[in-house]
Amino acid sequence: MSARPDLATLRKEVLEANLAIAERGLAKFTFGNASGIDRASGLVVIKPSGVPYWQLKASDLVVTDLAGTVVEGTLRASSDLMTHLVLYRAFGAIGGVVHTHSHYATVWAQAGQALPCYGTTHADYFHGAIPVTAPLGRTAIATEYESNTGHAIVECLGAQDPLRMPAALVANHASFCWGKSVAAAVEIAAVLEEVAEMAYHTRTLHPDVAPIAPELLDRHFLRKHGPAATYGQPDDAR
Repeated sequence: MSARPDLATLRKEVLEANLAIAERGLAKFTFGNASGIDRASGLVVIKPSGVPYWQLKASDLVVTDLAGTVVEGTLRASSDLMTHLVLYRAFGAIGGVVHTHSHYATVWAQAGQALPCYGTTHADYFHGAIPVTAPLGRTAIATEYESNTGHAIVECLGAQDPLRMPAALVANHASFCWGKSVAAAVEIAAVLEEVAEMAYHTRTLHPDVAPIAPELLDRHFLRKHGPAATYGQPDDAR
């Protein structure tokens, strides 16, 4: 399969996304990766494994198909490639995936706890508690671990719309986020870390705090998302 002409643009977007997660402190050392998909061709552009962010160039990025076959690039793709591909195959509306080991989101993941929605900052981006996967069993770890991680994420989301719940915590691991574009997925990853820190401190201050009321959750989420959204400016007003 040959690369499509617009992959140059996607390469640029994926490079910028990988640099952004490092610059925002979401991905230290080489902990993390970002990818984007061209739905027309079914090709995915992803960070190469183990390459420091400060050394990364667009030409270093790896292009694969949805089965994981490399079609462009000389470097080894991210070790999380198969997790990204499972998410792209399961969630047809998404255009980008970001994986980081950002501190507070990873704390919740390592604790094996879903991230409760305690306030409107969280509700503006996530329609409820951010789910955590069930721990992987021995067989799932020993065989196709990365793909099984993706399947665990899909399973923990259940019937939820992935654009209403654009993140999940992988038990004992860290977070995966997604969006309509890879830039949107970066924003989700940044917000996730912020609300994870807020929730940690909220629960520390008030261990018995209750989650946000469903009515307030809906009010804040739906004013930013969906056909009746009122947040921001109409496209024709800018």
